Amino acid sequence: MPKKSKKQVESMNSRIQLVMRSGKALLGYKQSVKSLRNNTGKLVIISANCPPLRKSEIEYYAMLAKAGVHHYTGNGTDLGTACGKYFNVSCMTVTDPGDSDIISRESGETA
Repeated sequence: MPKKSKKQVESMNSRIQLVMRSGKALLGYKQSVKSLRNNTGKLVIISANCPPLRKSEIEYYAMLAKAGVHHYTGNGTDLGTACGKYFNVSCMTVTDPGDSDIISRESGETA
């Protein structure tokens, strides 16, 4: 699996920041699973150091909800920083993208 370039990572970070400013996103495992069960989540972003069992469970719920899944290259600390928070975030769900094109951009790519 090829490493992503720094430009691609920065572009994903800027999209996440735009979602946090203009759209709606849920942070954390419990809220992500709830939103996928209620079919309100559109895109799930999972950090690289999320435990494998939890990651596969989130992917399964996302498949049932027909939501996109993006595997974030950084760890939970990096994902939390991209969200503008001072804590680790193992996964986040985008419910409303706002001004960002994150959902249309990620649906075209294979994660």
